[in-house]
Parts: sequence; structure tokens; C-alpha cells
Amino acid sequence: MDSGFADPQAIAVAFGLTLLAGLSTGLGGAIVALKRQPGNRFLAGSLGFSAGVMVYISFVELLPEGIRSLGEAGIGRAEMAGTAAFFAGIALIALIDRFVPEDINPHEEPRALDSSRMRSVGLLTALAIAVHNFPEGFATFISALADPALGVPIAVAIAIHNIPEGVAVAVPLRQASGDKWRAAGWATLSGLTEPLGAVAGYLVLRPFLGPATLGYCFAAIAGVMVFVSLDKLLPTAVQTGRHHAAVYGLVAGMAVMAVSLLLLPG
Repeated sequence: MDSGFADPQAIAVAFGLTLLAGLSTGLGGAIVALKRQPGNRFLAGSLGFSAGVMVYISFVELLPEGIRSLGEAGIGRAEMAGTAAFFAGIALIALIDRFVPEDINPHEEPRALDSSRMRSVGLLTALAIAVHNFPEGFATFISALADPALGVPIAVAIAIHNIPEGVAVAVPLRQASGDKWRAAGWATLSGLTEPLGAVAGYLVLRPFLGPATLGYCFAAIAGVMVFVSLDKLLPTAVQTGRHHAAVYGLVAGMAVMAVSLLLLPG
């Protein structure tokens, strides 16, 4: 991967991709506002496709690149260090999951709620999703900053998986208030922590950016993406009742990512 961590243009492109991925929660809110729901087959296929992209790129590109960078930095037993960072990324996002109450956790199955709790649940869901999106924003930003050609499919995959989260925020708020566009607005705001996570992570790590830091980051990002795919995307896709569409979407996502990597120069 070519690194452009001090290039203002590269930073702007990476931030733009991260912003667009985060704002896709607003698309989920707009779907609720317009009373339009995607068909189960399309939803299952799209979520499976997103998971396929994220899993493939994590194991084929990000994790190996992280190990390679650690080796270049002179880290002893780079494979072991990269593997540890991979599972540390999984542990990070899993801990975030654990600290969010199940009733409002967007990674848990929805539960029936009476109307008196709809507003608070909608706002708390927005907060929960915002917390989940913070590390995803950093992952998207760093990947796009290191290599825009890889950043684009990662941003698209994150965007697809953010749409149902926007729906999760907007539905209870619309039912509670009757204001469909305000509900859509809250859904959009919940995704803005993705670019916030990008900026915060970059500012904190910028003085330390080098082969070792990037190696650990890439391996941890791979872990975050694999966890999100297995914990959220695939279970949600299967819950639509279109199991085969989810699997076909998963394979298609992997195939598209494989072809795109094969076509990349050098």
C-alpha cells in the first residue's frame, strides 16, 4: 500500500469517504420517512455482499499488510504481534457491544416496546449506534488514507451496513413523535460519529504513525470488520428469511473484492 498520511489531498479524500459512509444512516432514516422498505431478498443480498467485502479484504489484504508492516518495523515475531492485534480489534468492538444494554443495542434482535418508551429508545439507539460507528469511522479513514483504491470498497461496505442502523433509529422516533423527517435527522446524526472517529483517531495517532503503528492498526481494523460482519451483517441478512440470497451476496462480495485486488497495479 502507498501511504499518504501527510498529503492534504489524500486526507481530504479519506475523510470524504468516511463522511459518506457515516451519512448513509440518513438513507435508512429517509427510507423510514418515505415509507419505503427494501425487499427482503435485496436487503439480505446487500448485507451479505457487504460482509463478503469486509471479510475478504480483512483476511486477504489488511491482516497480511499489518503483519508485513510490523515486520518492516523490526517487531519480533511479527505474525504473532499481528494476530494479537487482530483479536484485540475484535475484543474492542465486542466490549463496546457488551457495555450497551441489549434493549437498545443495534447488534441485538429488536424487542417489542410500548409507545411510552419509543422516544427514549430511539434516542438511546442513536447513541448506541454512534458509539459503534466511532471505531468503524477510524477503520474506514485509515484504510482509505493508506490506499484509496481499497478505501472505496470498504466505505461502500460500511455504508451498506449503516443503512439498517438508520432505520433502527428512525422507526421508534417516528412512531413516538409522528415527525418523520425529524426522525430521519436523528438517524443521520447518529452516523456522524464515523467522521468524528476518523478525525479523533488520526489526531491522536498522527505523531506516532509509522510502520509499527500502521501494522497494529491494520490488523486491529481487520478484527473490527470481521466481528461486525459476523455479529451484525450476516445474522441480520439471515433474519430476513432469505438465507440463500445472503450467501450469494456474501460470495459475490468476496468475488468482486478479489477481482478488484487482482486488477490493482503492482
